[in-house]
Formats: sequence, structure tokens, C-alpha cells
Amino acid sequence: MLLSLSLTDFVLVDRLELEFHAGFSVLTGETGAGKSILLDALSLVLGERAEAGVVREGAQRAEVAAEFSLDGIAGLAAWLDENDLAGDDNLLLRRVVESSGRSRAFINGRAATAQQLKAAGEFLVDIHGQHAHYSLLKSAEQRRLLDTYAGATGLATMLAADTARAYRVWQDARGRREDAESHAGEREAERERLAWTVNELDALVFTPEGWLALQEDHRRLAHAADLLAGAQAVAAQLDDEGDSVLGRLREARGRMADLAGIDPGLREHLAMLESAADTLHEAARELNRYAERIDLDPQALADAEARITGVQDASRKFRLRPEEIPAHLAAASRRLQELGGAFDLAALQRAEQEAEAAYRRVAGQLSQQRAEAGGRLNAAVSATMQQLAMQGGAFEVGLLAGEPAAYGLEDVEFRVSPHAGQSLKPLAKTASGGELSRVGLALQTVLSGVSGAPTLIFDEVDSGIGGGVAEIVGRLLAELGGSRQVLCVTHLPQVAACAGQHYQVSKSQRDGHAVSRVVRLDPEPRIDEIARMLGGVKIGETTRRHAAEMLAGQQNR
Repeated sequence: MLLSLSLTDFVLVDRLELEFHAGFSVLTGETGAGKSILLDALSLVLGERAEAGVVREGAQRAEVAAEFSLDGIAGLAAWLDENDLAGDDNLLLRRVVESSGRSRAFINGRAATAQQLKAAGEFLVDIHGQHAHYSLLKSAEQRRLLDTYAGATGLATMLAADTARAYRVWQDARGRREDAESHAGEREAERERLAWTVNELDALVFTPEGWLALQEDHRRLAHAADLLAGAQAVAAQLDDEGDSVLGRLREARGRMADLAGIDPGLREHLAMLESAADTLHEAARELNRYAERIDLDPQALADAEARITGVQDASRKFRLRPEEIPAHLAAASRRLQELGGAFDLAALQRAEQEAEAAYRRVAGQLSQQRAEAGGRLNAAVSATMQQLAMQGGAFEVGLLAGEPAAYGLEDVEFRVSPHAGQSLKPLAKTASGGELSRVGLALQTVLSGVSGAPTLIFDEVDSGIGGGVAEIVGRLLAELGGSRQVLCVTHLPQVAACAGQHYQVSKSQRDGHAVSRVVRLDPEPRIDEIARMLGGVKIGETTRRHAAEMLAGQQNR
């Protein structure tokens, strides 16, 4: 239940604090006084889009805060806990809009998103706008209302979501099948090209490590004669019977040995010469062994050159660097595998048929729920119409077979017989403006009975109604206020007289600016407001007496 609403620098309101109570309340006032401002403010704090235009002229920011009681609201406490937004016993929603248009949202003092405000608002408030009657003429709105009524069972809501998901799966499967059929030639050409690519690159048996080894082998084979001659020449220079490096080193080592016999301090130097001699001897021996292993193999050289030429040719053909060949081969193989599965037309057709069958199965269950809910809605709306001066009238929900869609297998058509003896016809072709308003109000009253929101707001939904029907409408809303909190913006004194609480919206000039204010009316001022609604600008004693009688009559019921 809405407990309070606070506005600061919002449109024409500089500062306003309002407290609300259970039951049926009305907001009245002259046209243009700003009654819609309160509903706009409430919509804003419930997550509607924020615009810079809501900031009062000359102010830096607008702020709206609404406090709600959590008593009896199923699921909201769990939602708040899940989103780490839980507070005390009550729920506080707040929205701040800067003059730049930037907005901030808060739930129980914690920063939140506008989407979170909207999600919380779905638990709290159900708003019926003043143009709701005219939207009834649209098939999509009629289907939405029927599904809302059917959704009270929970099963219909789940089936509607399942139907939408199943339809998307079916259309995806259908799209893949149609794509495969329309691009069959292109896919086959691509598949053949990829198969040729994979065969060409597979034949190379190419790896980055093998490529490096092949290049090293080729260099060695190509320079085998030079390597052999060079190794042998260096070995001979190191250790030959003639004037070799080792021969001279051995002479030097002998002289150093003689000197070390005279001065022991030279023994370390002698050891270094001996180590050098051993190292050079080992180097010469290893060079000779290396020369023995060198194979002057023209065939091996030719094979290596052929392998290198093959890799280079493939690189030029596919416009790749050699090291990019493995990645290109892997990508071509994956795409070829994808095309192989996608081109299985029979498999695609089976998948589409299975998806369609799944859709029709769940959509058929949704149709059954709609048919059952339609029967209940027929009876409830028809009964309410009798109270709205449409004696003998009837309401019927028609389910028309249509093309399969995300919303199901049928279109919804509301039909009405305004009075006894008239046949049922589509609502758009039957009802006059006043009748449409009454049928719409009957629907909204019935739908409000299944709404989970504890607060119901009606924004001039009684337009086009007057006289005794207006009084009946007021009583209906008052009855609804017995189980819900009902707020109604109205121009009808008959409706206003039925309310338990009455708020008056007025507009005045302050410092050259228009300012709206809202007050809760006590009994005497309330008589004056009802009299104004009855008699216009000049209010006589007779009009005031009539207003007092209207209020007394409703209070004594």
C-alpha cells in the first residue's frame, strides 16, 4: 500500500508531502490544476523514463520519493533480499532528476537502476490510464488483457513464456533450413574449395618445428663440401706433423716446465698451458670425427630443396607466411566440418519439424488456458455491465485461428452486445463512446480483482460516463477499495462522493510562476469541492446542499 508521496521541484510543485490511507481515495480539481502531475511523479519513482522537463523552472533538480507498506505483498521481500535492497518494514523508493536530464534511483537508500524501480513497482502498483478505453479496440491489447486475466493462475503466464521461446526456436530452425536451401550452390562451391585447400596443406605435413629443421638440413647439405674441407683444414692446423698450433704449444709447455722447476710460482701458468694443449687436442680430434660424418648426398639435398619449394609454393598460392600454414589449415578444416553439418538438408528439415511440433504443443496448451479464462472473463464482465446501465448486455471473448506467432496460435477479439436483443459484434464496431467507456471500466474492474498489486490507480477512466452510471462506478470503485487501496483521478462528483478520502489539486501564482498544491479535504471543504464539481464557478446554497446530501447518502450506505 502507498503510504506517502513526497515531491520537490517537480513540474509545477515546489514542495509537497502527502499521506495516503487504505480504501478508496479520489483526486479532483479544475482542468489544468495538475492532477496528472501526481500520477506522473508516481510513474517516475516507479521506473518510467526521466526527462529534464520534469524539473521545475529555475530549480537544479527534481526529487520524488514514495513510501510503501510491505504487508501482504507476496514475493517482494524475497526480491529485495535477492538484489541486496532490503530495508525495514516499509519500502522507500526515490528518484532524483537533474536539470541536465541525468537521473539517479534509490531503493531503501541504496543506489538502484530505473529497471529495478520498475521491477519493484510491478509488485506495488497497477495503473489504469485515461486512454485505456481506446486501446481496447486493438487486438494486441485485447490479447494482453485476456492473458493478464488467465495469468492469475500462474500456469498461463508460464505457458505464454514457453510459447514465445518455442516460437523463437522454431523460427531459428526454419531460418537455418531456408538458408541452406537458398545458398546450397554457394555452400557446395565453398565446401569444394575448402576440401581442396585442406588436401593441399595436409599433403605438406607442415609443422613449425619441422620447417626450422628442414632449413637447417638444407643449409648443411648445400654446403657439405665446404664443411668437409674446412673441418679437415682446421684440424690439420691444430695438430699436424708439421708446424701446427699444438706442436708450438708443446714446445712452449716444455720450456715452461723447465722454468717452473726453477720457480714454483710458475706452476699455475704451466697448468694453464697443459689445459690449453688438452683442449686443442680434443678440438682437433672432434673436427676429424665431424669430417668423417659429413655425407656428400646429392639426393638428400635434392629432397630437401623439393620440400622447401613445396612449402614456398603453397605460401604464395594461399598468400601466407610459412609459419601461418598450420592455423590456416585448422580454420579451413573447422569450416569444412561446419559446412558438412549445415548442408545436411534432411537433418535441418527434421530439426525444423521437431521445433514446430514442440511450439504447437505448448501453444495448444496456452490456447486451452485462454479458452478457459475467456469463459470466466465473459461471465465476470457481463455481470459488471449489468451494474453500469447495460442491462441485458453481454461480453464475449472470441479466439480466432491465426497464423502461428510468438504470442500463440490465435488472435483475440472482444465482442459485446450493449443491450438485450442485440447480437454480439466486435467491440470496435458496436460500442459508442460511452458504452466503450463502461465496457472498459467493467474490464478494468474485473482485471483489478486478479491483479497482485495492492494499490490500484485509475486516471480518469470514468470519462464519457455521467448521471446514475457515474454513481454506480463510484460504488464499484468503493467496493474495490474494500480489499485494495484505490486512487482515482476524476471529474465526476458522483464518483468523488463515494470515496473515503478526498484530495483537491489546485494551481495558483507565486512569484510570477504557476504552482500546484494538493490538500486533503475535511468534511466542509469537501462539500465545497463537490459543489464546485456539480455547479461550476458560482456555487449557490442549493448546490452546496445537494453536495452535502450526496456525501451523506454515500456515507450512510
